[in-house]
Amino acid sequence: MKLISLLILLIAISCHRDPKAQAQQSTQISTSTSASTSTSIINSQGNSLSTRFNTPKNYKRLTIKDGSFSAYLRSLPLEKDGASVRHYDGSIKSNNNIYAAVVDMPIGSKDLHQCADAIMRLRAEYLWNQERYDDIHFNFTNGFRCDYSMWMQGYRMKVEGNKTEWVKTATSSNEYSDFWSYMELIFMYAGTASLSKELIAININAMQIGDVFIKGGHPGHAVLVVDMAYDPATDEQFYMIGQSYMPAQEFQILQNNNETAISPWYRLSDIGHIITPEWTFTQDQLKRFN
Repeated sequence: MKLISLLILLIAISCHRDPKAQAQQSTQISTSTSASTSTSIINSQGNSLSTRFNTPKNYKRLTIKDGSFSAYLRSLPLEKDGASVRHYDGSIKSNNNIYAAVVDMPIGSKDLHQCADAIMRLRAEYLWNQERYDDIHFNFTNGFRCDYSMWMQGYRMKVEGNKTEWVKTATSSNEYSDFWSYMELIFMYAGTASLSKELIAININAMQIGDVFIKGGHPGHAVLVVDMAYDPATDEQFYMIGQSYMPAQEFQILQNNNETAISPWYRLSDIGHIITPEWTFTQDQLKRFN
């Protein structure tokens, strides 16, 4: 398989706009409980996810373990309040009630960092910072498992037709630049179709921070659960989600246009479809990294 064929495959498996989302957007806004996000939730001076967004009144964040993937996501750095999402080429994504904040992490200059890519990147960044290099691996769309531990040792991909194998062509190295080169390879060869097969299906009532709503395929999309909270009086749970999209763009925290008074929080008790600003998921599309 030649590189050009793989790039064509990438386009085929990347995120596409949900055909239902545009029509649902006006309905979402018209049924909101208020015209905008409650100002008590937004702390404009906060520079991380947990300091920018308070919980709704009387609610508390779920207790999480220090050093966990959940803690990593809750501490994601944010650009200043009101910042615009930028695409890989520097152009701006207009904010038509789509995102509440922008994660302050570079995405490179190639059209690669899309929906599933951003989720795999955050998972891998966490593991790389934890020095859990053997746990960093993702499958290509052809099923080939690509381990970062092999990349560290200087092995690179050799592709001939449908055959993919490792060939040692570089010296051993584990600089961040090596890690990023590996991730761009993953972005090229993997996507929602492959990631959805890797993840484990989870009952929505067992949701945890770090879980993924994902629809694999053509088209497909994925969003990441980045925080959770609960009501101590009723035990009702709430969650927050983030995404990248296409063309490649910065990771963003999504608005809840169904209930803007608690946005960007979503109620876990809500039944039916999970309606996000640019995609609609079903409850059985919640999955988890193994």
